[in-house]
Amino acid sequence: MDTTLSLWDRYWSLPVLQANLLLFANLLGALLLGLLVGYERAYHSRAAGMRTYGIVCMASAALTAFVAFPDYWWGLARTVPMAPVDPTRVVQGIVTGIGFLGAGVIMRDGFNISGLSTAASIWATAGIGVLVGMGFYATAILLALLTAALMMWGGWMEARLPALSALAVTLQFAPREHPSGEELRAALEEWGFQMAVGTLRVEEGPDASQWHFVMVARRLGTEVSIPDVVRRLRALEGVQALTVAHARN
Repeated sequence: MDTTLSLWDRYWSLPVLQANLLLFANLLGALLLGLLVGYERAYHSRAAGMRTYGIVCMASAALTAFVAFPDYWWGLARTVPMAPVDPTRVVQGIVTGIGFLGAGVIMRDGFNISGLSTAASIWATAGIGVLVGMGFYATAILLALLTAALMMWGGWMEARLPALSALAVTLQFAPREHPSGEELRAALEEWGFQMAVGTLRVEEGPDASQWHFVMVARRLGTEVSIPDVVRRLRALEGVQALTVAHARN
C-alpha cells in the first residue's frame, strides 16, 4: 500500500505536473501555428488543409519536446536521472516521415506538376513544430508568419515578375503524316517560341502518332494566347487533334 501511494505521489508530483503543463503549452502553440499556415491551403480548397497542418505541427512539437524530459517518462519523477537522449535523431525521424507525407500530395499530369508548394509548406510546418518543441518559440512564430505570407502572396509576386511563358502541347497526327522535328522547331521559332530541350516525346501507334513537348517563349513579353497557338498548330500538316495547356513544373 505504501509503495502504491509512493508511486501515486511521484506521478502527481509538482515537477511532473510542471513538465506536463509545459508540454501542453507547446502542443497548443504548435497547433495554432500549424492552423495559421494551413488556412491558406484550406482557403484554396487543397487536399491538405488546416487539420493536416495542425496535426503535423503539433505532432512534430510533441515528438521533439518529450525527449527533453527523460526523467519524467512513464509519468514518474525519478530519483536517479536517465541518460540524455539525442534530439537530433528524433528530428531526423520527423523529417523522414514528413517526406513521405509530402510525396503523397505531389501529382504529375504530363508536363504539369502540382502539389510542390503544399509539400514544401508541410515540410516547413514540421520545422515549426520542431522549433516549438525545442523551445525556440519566437523563431517558430517568425517561421510560421513567413511561411503563411509566402503561401498567400508568393503566387501574386511570381505572376508580376518577368518570366518566360511555357505551354505543354500534345499533337495527334495521322499515321506517317507528321512533320519532321526540324520542321516543327522552325515553325515554333517563326512564332517566337522554341521547343524546350529534352521535352519531345513521340508515341507511334497503328492509327495515330502523338507528339508531346513544351514550347517556351524566346523573349520576355511574348504574348501568349492559347487560342492563337491552337490556330497555328492546327494549321500544321497532318494534325488531327491537339491539346494545349500552361506548363507548370
